[in-house]
Amino acid sequence: MDQTREMLADPRPLPVRGRKFRTLRRSETISGFLFVSPMLIGVTVMVLIPIIATLVLGFADWNFVQGWDGIRWVGLDNFKSLLQDDMFKKSVLNNVVFLLTVPVYMLISMVLAILIDRYVYFKGYFKVAYFVPYISMTVAVAVVWQVLFQPSYGPINELLKSIGIANPPQWIADPNYALISIMMISVWISIGFNMIIYIAGLQSIPKDLYEAADIDGANGWTKFRRITFPLLSSTSFFLLVTGIISTFKVFDIIAVMTQGGPIGSTTMMVWYLYDTAFINLKVGYASSIAGVLFAFVLLITLGQWAVQKKWVNY
Repeated sequence: MDQTREMLADPRPLPVRGRKFRTLRRSETISGFLFVSPMLIGVTVMVLIPIIATLVLGFADWNFVQGWDGIRWVGLDNFKSLLQDDMFKKSVLNNVVFLLTVPVYMLISMVLAILIDRYVYFKGYFKVAYFVPYISMTVAVAVVWQVLFQPSYGPINELLKSIGIANPPQWIADPNYALISIMMISVWISIGFNMIIYIAGLQSIPKDLYEAADIDGANGWTKFRRITFPLLSSTSFFLLVTGIISTFKVFDIIAVMTQGGPIGSTTMMVWYLYDTAFINLKVGYASSIAGVLFAFVLLITLGQWAVQKKWVNY
């Protein structure tokens, strides 16, 4: 309102004032771009250009050792070959199975968050204790679990033998249990982060709602079903989206512990991509795998955004 009065009281011609405002707006725009330019340059060079290059190379047969002259465009042949590639199909299946870890550690994290937030003293200690695996070095975590899962004298199998199980699983050495072992490690690592986020969500719920429920005679299960779970739905949605995306990025723990074995039982899409590109030097074929991986993550994420309107409360 004050600016409008100043414009009406200004004796200068309107075109002069218009040019002044346009110049000011232009200078502010340039200043804004200068401030964000470091980030834009970094994202463009480190993210956008590699993504575009990967999608383009998915239509080529290229071994980067041969240099740029070795690029041979093959169209959709790489994607057609993926449909005939048994190891690629197995890696996709392993990724689908690995998705089961997300609801498991989300459920465990929610239960722990409720217990720690309401019924446990020394909350800070438990928060740190559960969060340490998430921030620990992957190599250190892998070495610890390799010792625990050691088939002959590992602590886990020794414990199982002591309670009467004569032939315990071979864990990461057994194709039937290797993927389950990696899933167990992933659950153990992810609980801490999810629990911290759930505790933050619990602390944002108004206490008045629980007091009103107590007055109405609601029990613990009713309060959880009618208050806690609905008001944590946005938090759960965030953790679900990020968790599913992270399952498609599993690489480090596999690279340290199993290298995709035994017999490809722990081969995930990212590991198969790495093995194809940097071990077998088939960059074009690996780029087509990356394109399919990108499409999977995009479609799953869009599907979650479409469905979340039916169960997420904001």
